Amino acid sequence: MAQILVLGAGVTGLTTAMLLARDGHDVTVLERDPTSAPTRSEAAWTSWARDGVAQFRQLHVMLPRWRAVMAAELPEVLDALRAAGGRAANALHARPVAQTGGWQRGDERFDVLTARRPVLEAAVAATAQASAGVAVRRGVRVMGLLTVDSGVVPRVMGVRTGAGEITADLVVDAGGRRSVVDRWMAEAGGQPPREERADSGFAYYSRHYRAADGRLPDGRDAWLTHQDSVCAIMLPADNGTWAVGLTVASRDRELRALRHVAVWEAAVRGYPAARHWIDAEPITDVAVMGGIDDRRREFVLDGVPVVTGLVAVGDAWACTNPSLGRGLSLGAMHAVVLRDVLAAVGVADPASLVLRFAAETDARVGPYLEATLSFDRHRLAEMEAAAVGSVYRPDDPGWAMTCALWAGARQDPVLARTLATIGSVLATPAEAVADPVLVERLMPHMGRTHLAPGADRAELVATVRASARRAA
Repeated sequence: MAQILVLGAGVTGLTTAMLLARDGHDVTVLERDPTSAPTRSEAAWTSWARDGVAQFRQLHVMLPRWRAVMAAELPEVLDALRAAGGRAANALHARPVAQTGGWQRGDERFDVLTARRPVLEAAVAATAQASAGVAVRRGVRVMGLLTVDSGVVPRVMGVRTGAGEITADLVVDAGGRRSVVDRWMAEAGGQPPREERADSGFAYYSRHYRAADGRLPDGRDAWLTHQDSVCAIMLPADNGTWAVGLTVASRDRELRALRHVAVWEAAVRGYPAARHWIDAEPITDVAVMGGIDDRRREFVLDGVPVVTGLVAVGDAWACTNPSLGRGLSLGAMHAVVLRDVLAAVGVADPASLVLRFAAETDARVGPYLEATLSFDRHRLAEMEAAAVGSVYRPDDPGWAMTCALWAGARQDPVLARTLATIGSVLATPAEAVADPVLVERLMPHMGRTHLAPGADRAELVATVRASARRAA
């Protein structure tokens, strides 16, 4: 048994804590936000403050991969989420029957159980609070790392907090996008991890709705659709609610008026897949989120750990544009990797633990991260090209195959399931299209538009301008 500190009581931090505690470790979670999770779902949504989570009240979804990990590892989390009003849905059958061919055996792999982010976090927090071996301490601000010189690289032995020093055999950074562990390493005299960071280039304009009868709007396309210079996102949530969002290039000045309700609604009504989702009671104004970084940290440089005694999971390791909804799925997968590595290696040899965790992370989670980054970079370039009236044609056969898959998914049930498998984080694109027979099915769709029906760029801009003038 090891003494483990987890820094951050978000979904991935608490998931990590529960998995490690179930393996027999003594786990303490330190969270800087002081307020405990409310026991009622609506209170979590309306009054719970989580200043450390930028996307706390933005549109949100848990994909099939997250549900599958929870079902296999922590089924009590799903029980708590159901009790809190979480919505069961199916990511494939969000599409109409004409695209899916109806229910087929195996489609249950696309099942989701989803909720607004505060409701999810409250359910996970309640589960963690009741878990043997997990202690959650809220209102504890970590100030830095406790380290000793091990002769090769610094070894982390715990953390400094406003309430004093806390020692541990292993520190797990689950501080999310805002983690400052690199700064703490430098302050402790160590070498910070190598970091790749860039603005993802996306901005989000979203709004939440509720239906009196609790029924979800009928699906006329996938939950995520692509238009020439925007993406439309329609996501189910808990207790009769859902979210609708438009994702745009953050440099697209023409669309910044989407922050105004009247302008946003007029724009959404230009897209057949989304327009009926806003025929309900709005429960928020338009929420805006931008300045989102793509970031990845490497804690092993040239085969040598920058520190031992510390690892990072989830967004504290790597984070991307959230429009594909993959963050929590990758975080859950990453937590399982840490549990497995710790079981195999233990904490007696801290360098081996860090090296093995880095290698397993690259092998088991890295391919999904790389696929996400590749898609985002192509999609952003395509949106920015449309905004200036040009067509994006990169010299990348992978992007051509991706576009063919999106186009074919509206006509071919096999391709719809292939795309859903990728979007659900159940396989990487390379794995999903490895079958030569499947590639043959894609060939007729090469060069066809992958964009969903709806307003083109000129029509969108005209709508935004006219609505903005009327709202002025």
